[in-house]
Amino acid sequence: MSKEVIVIGGGIVGLCSAYFLHKERHHVTVIDQSTMDFGASYVNAGYLAPSHIIPLAAPGVMKKGLKWMFNPASPLYIKPRIDANFLYWSWAFNKSCSVKNVERSITAIKDINIMGRDLYSEIKQEEKFKFQLERKGLLMLCQTEKMLEEEVRVAKIAKKEGLPVRELSLEELKQIEPNVQYNAKGAVLYECDGHTTPNLFMEEMKAYLKASGVVFQKNEKVHDITIKDEKIIAVQTKNKTYKADEFVLAAGSWSNILSKKLGIKLLLEAGKGYSINSKRNLGITIPTILAEAKVAITPMQGFTRFAGTMEIAGINHNINKVRVEAIANATHKYYPEIELSKQEKNNVACGLRPVSPDGMAYIGKSGKCKNLTIATGHAMMGWSMGPATGKLVSEIISDKKTSLNLDVFHPDRKF
Repeated sequence: MSKEVIVIGGGIVGLCSAYFLHKERHHVTVIDQSTMDFGASYVNAGYLAPSHIIPLAAPGVMKKGLKWMFNPASPLYIKPRIDANFLYWSWAFNKSCSVKNVERSITAIKDINIMGRDLYSEIKQEEKFKFQLERKGLLMLCQTEKMLEEEVRVAKIAKKEGLPVRELSLEELKQIEPNVQYNAKGAVLYECDGHTTPNLFMEEMKAYLKASGVVFQKNEKVHDITIKDEKIIAVQTKNKTYKADEFVLAAGSWSNILSKKLGIKLLLEAGKGYSINSKRNLGITIPTILAEAKVAITPMQGFTRFAGTMEIAGINHNINKVRVEAIANATHKYYPEIELSKQEKNNVACGLRPVSPDGMAYIGKSGKCKNLTIATGHAMMGWSMGPATGKLVSEIISDKKTSLNLDVFHPDRKF
């Protein structure tokens, strides 16, 4: 049965939700507080990454975070602040940095990432989109024996999960990337991964949805929600009241602000990431993560992107030049011949990724609101999981059996 659905949030998850809801013949309106042409969905590394099987909340991460707290150039920077929500999130994050959390998450992360990767291909073929979509794999480039041993350990877990992955010596690395000079010990190559140029997909998807009758309400910030009998009746912006049968909360790092109005305690922190683009021919053809520095490098259509850092410092788009320099310095350290220019660094962009305490997304209905489906909290993997999340959202709202078991993603899970 066709329903009126409002999707709050026009990022990758919101657009993919609108796409699959439209395919199920629902009438969809997307409401977004921005112009829908910037943010995390546009400046991310573009990875489709089944390889990313370990959640952010893993053993030792909180210890590193505390160590790095006084180093604003560190890969993970948690800025301390006196705020009840932040303190509760920090407590839950610390509790989630456990072997148990990793073990319960691995298969679920792998499955939703594979589903997302394959859906990108299906969407491109079905809609005849032209966005860049390649399957060259992902290199985990290591400078130290210690890090290489750690990446090999993770690779063994990935192999047990059925993912194609192999270790490469420095000589083997040079054979597949002959036009790059490395300062590294070796690498691990995940052959299962793909990559895209995010803005190309976003623009094609928006154009398709608009042409298909999906309504976009841009620069409309939802500031109030009317509830009756545990159901949303309407949402209000400054200019208008919107009514629907079903609602999707896909507002990224802003989702918990709205969830509070429903009495739902959705623990989220904004994790800022930065990206620098270079239009020069740098010789890099395979997506690469600089393992120690946690910097992602992607050969996109017309440019190479250098992205990285996880900065937990509240909701803001302030550019921290120290963190920008950290990305540039790491790049030069691994690739001695590559030095990002002052102009390239000045053109840096940032985006906010919604981070849950256990590093797992929130996907599904909360017991506190019958006609709300939550889809947020994907941390660094929103781009990779976006299409899969959108399809799962459409299955929930269409009263179909979901393609994946969503227990580990349940919005009401305890920490």
